[in-house]
Formats: sequence, structure tokens, C-alpha cells
Amino acid sequence: MNFIDRSVQGVRQCRIGYGSVIMADVVLGKNVQIGNHVTVYPGTVIGDRVIIGDNCSLGRQPQTAATSTVKSASPLPPLRVGADTQIGSGVVISAGVTLAEHVFVGDLASIREKCRIGKYVLIGRGVAIENAVQIGEYTKIQTGAYITAYMEIEDRVFIAPMVVTTNDNYMGRTEERFKHIKGPTIKRGARIGGGALLLPGVVIEEETFVAAGSVVTKDTKPRTLVKGVPAREYRKVPERELLSKSLSEGI
Repeated sequence: MNFIDRSVQGVRQCRIGYGSVIMADVVLGKNVQIGNHVTVYPGTVIGDRVIIGDNCSLGRQPQTAATSTVKSASPLPPLRVGADTQIGSGVVISAGVTLAEHVFVGDLASIREKCRIGKYVLIGRGVAIENAVQIGEYTKIQTGAYITAYMEIEDRVFIAPMVVTTNDNYMGRTEERFKHIKGPTIKRGARIGGGALLLPGVVIEEETFVAAGSVVTKDTKPRTLVKGVPAREYRKVPERELLSKSLSEGI
């Protein structure tokens, strides 16, 4: 049995599974499919032809621990999900998030408040995206990656499985850290290999290739391959691998 608030718009043109809760003022587009035991929080807007898997939590206002030093300003604007987006099972997406059209979110992923996700972004299984992250169009983030708060990822970036990003060199001690908290910036067309670690505030320039397992401690140069612990410049990225070449060949 479902609970669907009387104020919900678009219910008759959607398919909703068993045990789901759709709260007040939710807007459902045409031909939306909602799985079993899904909770959609007040005011959420879901575009046409969106598919939502089982056991999802969509649009809840953020909550913080009593000992947290960062407090969320509530209430945030409702979650907005663009048309033709697919959301897997067990996904948690907070209020204050905007997903553009054709986004794919894998099973068990989580996206915290104040994030903006561009069109055709792929977010893999179990990816954790913390608050206030901007992700550009056509970017791919693969299984188990950790995307820290306060970072920007530009268009057509590739992030391999189990990449870790960080934003606090003080690791939670001293008041000084609040002036310096900043996640990495990953610029257009950069590629980050599996298990790489990006330290706070580093800039990964356009078309940089970070080798698997590298620890990036300083800004990179455009179109260079870096590797090692700490990562150092190894060589230039071959012309045939550059994004402009790939796009011209339809890859």
C-alpha cells in the first residue's frame, strides 16, 4: 500500500510500486516510474520519463550530527530531477540538489545538499558525493569514488573506481582550517586513474592524466601524465588521446 499526498501532481500518468511514500507538493512528470519502498520528500520535482529504483530516499532536508562543525541552512530548495534520468536502487539524494537531463545514478550512491549535476553525467554504484559539489556535463564517476565537499568537476572528466578526494589539511583540528577548506578542482577532459588520491585544493588541469594509485599533492600542468607518490610529471599526453581528437572521431 502506498501513501500519496493529495497535493501531488501527475500521479495518474506515472507507475508507482508498493510501499512508497510521496509527500506534499511533489511534481511528477509524464511516464515516471517509481519502484517499491521509495520516499519522495515535499516539493521534489521529477521530470518526464525518470526511472527510480527500489528503496530510494529523494529530497529529504539535510541533517547533521550534534558534533558537526558545519551546519546546514534549512530549509533548502526542493530536489529537482531532470527528464530521462535513471536512479538506481538504494540511492539517497538530499534537498537542494539539481540533476540535469539524462543523468545516471547507480545503486547505493548518495548525493548531499547543494550539488549541481550536469546533463549526461554518470555516477557509479556506491559513489559518495558530499555537499556543494559542481559536476559538469558528460562526466563519468565510477564505482566507489569519494567526491569531497566544496569541489568542482568540469565537463567530460573521467574518474575511475575508488578515487578519493580531500578538502581539509588539518583533519578536523584548529579553527584555522575553516579558512582553507577546499576540495580539488578537476578541469575539462582530465582523467583520474583507479585508487588515486587528490589532496585539498589541488587543481587538475585540462586533459591531465593521473595514473592509478598516484597521490597528487600539487597542481598539474595541462595535457600531462603524472604518476607516483607524490605524483610527478612523467610525459605529455599523446595527441591521439586528447579530448578534441576523441570528439572529432565520435568516441
